[in-house]
Amino acid sequence: MKHFIKSIAKVFASLLLWSTTISNADACTSFLIGKKASADGSAFITYNQDDYGMFGRLNYLPAGKHAAGTMRKIIDGDTNHYHGEIPEAPYTYAVMGYINEHQVGITETTFGGRSELADTNGIIDYVSLMTIALQRSRTAREAIEVMTSLVQKYGYASEGESFSIADPNEVWIMEMIGKGPQEKGAVWVAVRIPDDCIACHANQSRIHQFNMHDKKNVIYSKDVISFARKRGYFSGKDAEFSFADAYAPADFSAIRYCETRVWSFYNKWVEGMDKYLDYVDGKHIGKAAPMPLYFKPKQLLSLHDVMNSMRDHYEGTPFDITKDVGAGPYNAPYRPTPLAWEYNGKKYFNERPISTQQTAGTYVIQLRNYLPNAIGGIVWYGNDDPNMIAYTPIYCSASQAPACYDPKEANDVTFSWNSAFWVENWVSNMTYPRYSQLYPSVKAAQQELEQAYSNQQAEVENKAKLLLAQDPARAKAYLTDYSIQCANQMMQRWKKLGEYLIVKYNDQAIKPEKDGKFELTPDGLGKAVERPGFDENYRKTIVKETGDKYLVP
Repeated sequence: MKHFIKSIAKVFASLLLWSTTISNADACTSFLIGKKASADGSAFITYNQDDYGMFGRLNYLPAGKHAAGTMRKIIDGDTNHYHGEIPEAPYTYAVMGYINEHQVGITETTFGGRSELADTNGIIDYVSLMTIALQRSRTAREAIEVMTSLVQKYGYASEGESFSIADPNEVWIMEMIGKGPQEKGAVWVAVRIPDDCIACHANQSRIHQFNMHDKKNVIYSKDVISFARKRGYFSGKDAEFSFADAYAPADFSAIRYCETRVWSFYNKWVEGMDKYLDYVDGKHIGKAAPMPLYFKPKQLLSLHDVMNSMRDHYEGTPFDITKDVGAGPYNAPYRPTPLAWEYNGKKYFNERPISTQQTAGTYVIQLRNYLPNAIGGIVWYGNDDPNMIAYTPIYCSASQAPACYDPKEANDVTFSWNSAFWVENWVSNMTYPRYSQLYPSVKAAQQELEQAYSNQQAEVENKAKLLLAQDPARAKAYLTDYSIQCANQMMQRWKKLGEYLIVKYNDQAIKPEKDGKFELTPDGLGKAVERPGFDENYRKTIVKETGDKYLVP
């Protein structure tokens, strides 16, 4: 889920700092797109890093050499608890966010699963597992080997996890859960997503039955079925075994809060998803067939298709939350937490779409096998709800994170104008209460920046290729500077956007504009403001609720 430590040279101190910026997140979303399912041959994995109160930070971990006998302290990424130590690798690769210098990317969502399988004696938590794998792997398959070997040797200290693991040529989903405090290790299954397919996971186990004979594209722990039999989770034939059913049996929240997000992503790009509505409504558990792990999309997905899919709120589906009174007078696709609530002794719930206000960091990881690693791997990053940010490119070869994405003076309780997290949240939190009025301005700024980055990408990368052939260090410096420049450009534009919004929409009125400038009277004052009030639908709601209370006699 989380953030990466800051310096190899000060591993323990930086791990302590790292873990204080995060908290338990169990509401994330990840897409997986094979290289032949994308418009330009890129492989993609994504990550909405969701948790209320969490401070988003993009950390850089430099490559390092380590003397024999060097030990690595394992500090739990969720709890800040010290688990123990393991031997450090002789050499570790550079990591930027969730991608390393060899274009290996890893993201996750927590599915939890059977609570009795949490290993309180394990050493390796899932955050550390991701970090270590990125530091030690040159391919996705290597990352799977590193991760599974580590938990086998040292124990797995977290709940059930779904991991997206990718390199420029292969995209995998791996699901893992511990064996409880009495047994070291984990049970797990990894499935390669076909190159021409897309997949998704969102806090519920997605691997049901799998092909145990396809050794090339399916890897699993040797006891994944026998352990389930031993614990009484499964009693059928091996061919009938479902990882999800055995280790993460679904309830209403697992389906409606989680699988519905998966369905909504597929619904954008796959024909015929209506047949799974009975499954994802959460009311037909055990009766409706679950969705397959992956689908072939009806069209190839572009980078911007992937970004915009991260911004989904179920619009135009039976789960659309902008069409009822809960959306408020400005049709906001957001609901306050908690997800479940009570009224008059009855329990109700809020929908939990892909794009949600508690996102602390959002990632689109792009991997390209037709470019050198230094250029081919990009983290497109934003520090808030993906619907409310512009993704900026940070190349995997960059030697530092943009300062606004890793501010030293800001955290979850300390505001700073130098922090992208706080500037982007400033804009979004102005927008949420009057969404339909303010969001068009946010979207325009978002599209302006993302289009600019897209337009200049080829020129930047062609120059980087020339530099790479002459002097790799200069090429990496150039891409570092460019990544920082893009982030700084976003910060400047977002501050201007916030200033514009407070002036334009001050006091719930609207100042008129012409040709991009606020209109003035002949005497130099601002023209009279517009006061549109509520739209027709909300006026109807008020009258229905209040009757003649506000009727003018």
